[in-house]
Amino acid sequence: MTHEAGIPLGIGFRLLSDTAQDSAALVVRDVVVGDYRDLGTLREFARGCDVITFDHEHVPTEHLRALEADGVPVRPGPDALVHAQDKGVMRARLDSLGVPCPRHRIVRDPADVAAFAAEVAQAEGADGAGSGSGFPVPVVLKTVRGGYDGKGVWVVRSAAEAAVPFKAGVPVLAEEKVDFARELAANVVRSPHGQAVAYPVVESVQVGGVCDTVIAPAPGLPAHEAVQAQELALKIAQELGVVGHLAVELFETRDGRVLVNELAMRPHNSGHWTQDGAVTSQFANHLRAVLDLPLGDPRPRAEWTVMANVLGGDYPDMYSAYLHCMARDPQLKIHMYGKDVKPGRKVGHVNTYGDDLADVRERAAHAAGYLRGTISE
Repeated sequence: MTHEAGIPLGIGFRLLSDTAQDSAALVVRDVVVGDYRDLGTLREFARGCDVITFDHEHVPTEHLRALEADGVPVRPGPDALVHAQDKGVMRARLDSLGVPCPRHRIVRDPADVAAFAAEVAQAEGADGAGSGSGFPVPVVLKTVRGGYDGKGVWVVRSAAEAAVPFKAGVPVLAEEKVDFARELAANVVRSPHGQAVAYPVVESVQVGGVCDTVIAPAPGLPAHEAVQAQELALKIAQELGVVGHLAVELFETRDGRVLVNELAMRPHNSGHWTQDGAVTSQFANHLRAVLDLPLGDPRPRAEWTVMANVLGGDYPDMYSAYLHCMARDPQLKIHMYGKDVKPGRKVGHVNTYGDDLADVRERAAHAAGYLRGTISE
């Protein structure tokens, strides 16, 4: 999708891909199949590139520093990207900036998790005793590196459950389980010389730890709270030195607070709606930023845009599915990724837009359901 946004500008891409069957490898002409964790592979790949950017955050930080030392522009740079790679580093930096976050700390073992649960319970005024071997309050545990879409994340209620995350052999971050009303996302883009734009704050509906639906803008969010969330995301982008797209995933609590949950420094699922719903998409603005071009207008084209993910299931015959969905809704925009279908895997998304939110949501849900094979008529 980033490549697609670069075609009108005549931007050439070289892709480092895990396999020749990866989504981008199916459309980019210049593909190198190799391991992004191997520095030699990265150095060979980077020769002749004007700038390096990413579609995930897992390239080792030290390798990116080596590329920078070789004179290769890396955007976002490793000093910024590490905050999306390492949740412990992220929380420490956001704390130093006074950014509101859930209660948290790095924990050493299940006994330390139990102590953290007692601290949270005391701060919340809950019964600190718990019941039997259970914690007084549930705790969210996250491996500091490598997790996404619910992977590397556990909600634990006892020392026995808390033992599982430590088997990965990496540091574990404990966080309070936030009693949130809904999840939001603030998407911003920043260029090397400091120009920045902010998209409308969206509501992100999660199912089983995976994003199912995004509504732009977030329904019922007071204007001043939306502006505060945008300003918060812009502040984080500036303070961390982000170049490119930054998604700030947020919790809106039941008592009216907004807390930062996660950061992503790349085009993000919560911004896919911008392909069809904004004047300039997140993909086009990410490209403009990493190439240090003037950024485009982030404003929405319609009152409401809804993105619904197509999650892997009982895949129907796609041609027949397209016939049905396109005939039913001529305004529908379908984006399929060419990925192998696996249960719960994101294999595409649809965008709908209009003036009636209920209608826009129904159209998106129907199309996504039909394409994933859970709706048959």
